[in-house]
Amino acid sequence: MIDNTSSIVDDDSSGHEGNQGPPILSVAEISALLKRTVEGTFGRVRVRGEISGFKRASSGHLYFTLKDETAVIDGVCWRGTAARLGVSPEDGLEVVVTGRLTTYPARSRYQIVVEGMEVAGEGALLKLLEDRRRKLAAEGLFDLENKQDLPFLPGVIGVVTSETGAVFQDILHRVSDRFPRRILLWPVTVQGKSAAKEIAAAIKGFNRLGKSKGDLPRPDVLIVARGGGSLEDLMAFNEEIVVRAAAASAIPLISAVGHETDTTLIDYAADERAPTPTAAAEMAVPVRADLLAQVEDDGARLINAVTRLVEDGRRDLDAMARGLPDLRRLVDDFTQRLDDWTERLVNAVRVGLDSRRAELARLAAEIPKPQQQLDHAKGQLKREVRALKAAGRAIVAERQGDLKQAAALLESFSYQRVLERGFALVTGEGERPISSVKKLSPCMPVSMRFQDGEAGATVTGPAPADKKKKVKMRTGGDDPQGTLL
Repeated sequence: MIDNTSSIVDDDSSGHEGNQGPPILSVAEISALLKRTVEGTFGRVRVRGEISGFKRASSGHLYFTLKDETAVIDGVCWRGTAARLGVSPEDGLEVVVTGRLTTYPARSRYQIVVEGMEVAGEGALLKLLEDRRRKLAAEGLFDLENKQDLPFLPGVIGVVTSETGAVFQDILHRVSDRFPRRILLWPVTVQGKSAAKEIAAAIKGFNRLGKSKGDLPRPDVLIVARGGGSLEDLMAFNEEIVVRAAAASAIPLISAVGHETDTTLIDYAADERAPTPTAAAEMAVPVRADLLAQVEDDGARLINAVTRLVEDGRRDLDAMARGLPDLRRLVDDFTQRLDDWTERLVNAVRVGLDSRRAELARLAAEIPKPQQQLDHAKGQLKREVRALKAAGRAIVAERQGDLKQAAALLESFSYQRVLERGFALVTGEGERPISSVKKLSPCMPVSMRFQDGEAGATVTGPAPADKKKKVKMRTGGDDPQGTLL
């Protein structure tokens, strides 16, 4: 491909007659040509640089740039490869990446597809650990007030380490020599890409034991141990996931990673740090023989102390008894005083009763007799009854007079009195009074009510509209009332 490109450029430089020139390529074609050229030339490379602009996409892919003093190159790590990386990428970390160069035609940029990553040099690794330590310390994971005290004599000890190494055997032998206890091993790999996750899972798993019936007993103390090694070998115990699991453990935890001079981040998060796994076993349990000897010594000292206390108490009691007065004489004095107070009390009670009795008799004499009060009340009641009856008769008489006046007035307004003077009440259908001739019609049946009864009639015709009939009163005869017709 390089030769073809060169030939195109050479042909262009040699000149052509007319408008002829290099072949016209599309953007996609030139991008594909460059991609094949870069990938064919740089199949696999190793690049050293500082990570910058690191971000993890929601898809799980990693994107960042590698830079040094004068240049920058884009880097990408696909999700499947990212899960197998032995290093947690972050900004400022100097690394050596292994991969292949390629181009990204959509932006006309070249990049390296990372297939492996490692920290560049021990100095950079130490800087990474120091930055991580400061970050976790700022979160309070290493605070002393969060540390737990180790149990004096644990019943069960949990150990997180490799089952094939000599570390577990050293812990077993040391515990057995000092004070045999039950030991539970959670086997993990202590080096490699999956070591950190396994160690963190083991710590969390021990904390979950004992919550369900039938589970293994929950340990009273945990020991996270590993033998010595290089800084890279101990990196699993510097990972955040392990440090956070150790800090969050509800079970007291002893860190015993590496030799005495080795320090990892889990040492800061643990409740206690042991220089070696053997020293961790010595921290976990006391020496049984020493405890027995101490118990026997403490028992003997306790017996001697109690004996001395009893003897001192007896001696003090004898001394105080000699200083006490004659109890019989004290009792006789108090007995005589009691008799005197008893006599005075009896006299006081008798005098008090006599005084209260005389006062009661005086008050009883002042109280009026009930019969007198009853007679007085009866007389007053009779007077009130007579007054009430008189008032009632007066009120009734007054109301009767008012009633008679109202009845006479009502009677005077009754239409019956009008009928008695010779008038008649004309009613139509439904006995409704007819008060106007306009309400009459020919052949209309009407009823006429007189003083002594009623009579029916039929209207023969209306009265003339232009003439009104006058009522003529007769002066003679037996009927003093005139006629209306």
